[in-house]
Amino acid sequence: MLASARRAVPDAVRTAHAPGTRPFVLVACSGGADSLALAAATAFLARTGRLRAGAIVVDHGLQDGSAGVASTAAGQLRGLGLDPVAVQRVDPETTSEAGARTARYAAFERALADTGATAILLGHTLDDQAEQVLLGLARGSGTRSLAGMPPARGPYLRPLLHLRRADTEAICAHERLEYWVDPTNADTTLLRNRVRHQLLPALDDALGPGLAEALARTAQLARRDADHLDAAAEAALARVVRSAPGEVPVVLDLPGLRALDEALLSRVLRTAVVLCGAPAPDFERTMALERLVHGAGSAGPIQLDGHAHATRYRAGTHPGSARAVVVLERPGSALQASLWQS
Repeated sequence: MLASARRAVPDAVRTAHAPGTRPFVLVACSGGADSLALAAATAFLARTGRLRAGAIVVDHGLQDGSAGVASTAAGQLRGLGLDPVAVQRVDPETTSEAGARTARYAAFERALADTGATAILLGHTLDDQAEQVLLGLARGSGTRSLAGMPPARGPYLRPLLHLRRADTEAICAHERLEYWVDPTNADTTLLRNRVRHQLLPALDDALGPGLAEALARTAQLARRDADHLDAAAEAALARVVRSAPGEVPVVLDLPGLRALDEALLSRVLRTAVVLCGAPAPDFERTMALERLVHGAGSAGPIQLDGHAHATRYRAGTHPGSARAVVVLERPGSALQASLWQS
């Protein structure tokens, strides 16, 4: 498994760097088995001169002894030969998983800026991917959510999505690395831990082995479909938008919207709402926007998150428009949504 990890790291890095360059990457390490295994594979490649590698350890300060865990992890990373190795203490605004994630990624961005590194390697595994897909199913989300975590997004790379959690533990044992087991991982009051410790084992028992791999394959296939549909929706949005880039309100051509396939229409509407500064609408609000476009029921306004709203208007009732249009806006800034009807 160590050889597989060593092959996966340069494959992942190659997708994010120009040929002929020597990449400089940072491994994001919590001290757990997954990130330490990734660090060991990356350090080997650094010793061979194939890339330059350091590490970033984020201490969220949410547990007693977290500073000691971070210090121990940093010591092992330096022992592997990674340089520089930085420990950053953050103060999440909330103790939730989302709050910790926001603080952590802010630390990653600072580390990229401070070191000049071009990518950060994350230690997510196939097990993490399977859990993510099940969480997407539980939320009733669309194709993008079922696509799980991408192997690459901007400077963030996940080389180990093909390995199981047990594989990373075996790598740590082989490399004589002592990994930390986060005690909160056993807390089944948290949804993700219930999926990990209760749902996945139950489904394995009921459906047989190989479920995690099947879910990871589902994510890969769903990601291809989602990428294709998102690209098509971006092109469709460009065809129906009537306002200047970055301008609010965002004005869309209603006949053009009505001509779109439903799969594209929902994506165009969600993207348009986001363009004007509002949070992406949930399923119920997206369905309400689609009904508004097709002229079913009230002409609005439909209230959206972030003080946004959506309203239909007939052709010629919007200044400067002879056709029915869609406008996305919010009071006093870039956030309301208004749909217009013919």
